[in-house]
Amino acid sequence: MEHHIQFLAEEKVLVLLDQRLLPGREEYAFCRTTADVVQALKDMTVRGAPAIGVSAAFGCVLAAWEARNMRDWRPRLDVLLREIAQARPTAVNLTWAVDRMRRLWRPEDSLEDLIARWLREAEAIRQEDLAANRSLGRYGAELLKDGETVMTHCNAGALATAGFGTALGVIYAAMEAGKEIRVIANETRPVLQGARLTAYELRLAGVPVTIACDSACALLMRRGLVHRVLAGADRIAANGDTANKIGTYALALLAGAHKIPFYVAAPLSTIDRSLPDGEAIPLEERSASEVTHLAGIRIAPEGVPVFNYAFDLTPAALIAGIITERGVLSPPYPKSIARAFAQPAPEEEAGAKGSPRERLLPPRTGRPSPDLDEQRQERECFNPQPAPYAD
Repeated sequence: MEHHIQFLAEEKVLVLLDQRLLPGREEYAFCRTTADVVQALKDMTVRGAPAIGVSAAFGCVLAAWEARNMRDWRPRLDVLLREIAQARPTAVNLTWAVDRMRRLWRPEDSLEDLIARWLREAEAIRQEDLAANRSLGRYGAELLKDGETVMTHCNAGALATAGFGTALGVIYAAMEAGKEIRVIANETRPVLQGARLTAYELRLAGVPVTIACDSACALLMRRGLVHRVLAGADRIAANGDTANKIGTYALALLAGAHKIPFYVAAPLSTIDRSLPDGEAIPLEERSASEVTHLAGIRIAPEGVPVFNYAFDLTPAALIAGIITERGVLSPPYPKSIARAFAQPAPEEEAGAKGSPRERLLPPRTGRPSPDLDEQRQERECFNPQPAPYAD
């Protein structure tokens, strides 16, 4: 599944599968301006740390095209890049991608040269993430035994990345290796990414999946129905502390209490070595309406305050291993993380082309698929109308 992020250079448009509408409708948002990209990031049309990074990289290209209308385009482009980088606070891949693009901006560059270089770099970021997901999937698959049931939280699959996925990528790789794996997908309140997105992906991939109410996790573990827990990550500190979707911390505590291994799967781009521990990771708070409303219908009394943290922090001590494209990192994480970054980048292959799971939906191409052409009339630019769910 790679068609959820498409960049059409000739038309100067970033096309995003609107994840707020899944699984009920598959529609696309067409982003032509920096404001469109920022809005798509904020309202979770696109979500998942690696996918955010890839989208932000292509957003930088759109920003450069937008800035060309200014006589002095450099200051304007600088402002537009800051707007992209500040769209969301927790996922480090966002600032990582924008900073990587900035480092390629030379003082002597013409705007045309910069756009060409950035377009190549954005595509490189996409391809690197695909390769990283494939690689970490293979490493993680070695941890899973044939016949096991894995519990997941939120959505850390192809939709959350450039393709294939992190936590779900481990499961896909295990099944491609011939192992029979079953998945329990926690619904992930308040906006149900597990029920809506993970179950959607896994069903398309032919992976046996059962949705569980978040509050049923302890019971399922106690009954021996869970063998391992896999989660993704939005930002990992240098000591292994991990910020991920709200509820991950509670899940790690439950796994520890039931002696079930809890793993985090993420590419190295999600590790923020500038932070010694997780206490400095900003944990985003989102609109109260995500809790007080369900599919646009109010389910809570008016005037009642709401806690709606989008992420929580899982201490490194609760994590059995961090699965990356350089291998499975083990405690003590400050040392294993440092070693992983010190390794030379391997010649990572993106995986076998045309595998069953990559044929699930139409592949990404240089032109929009016919269904995109049909939608273009309705959603020529980004559609700001509220969706039933936001991530």
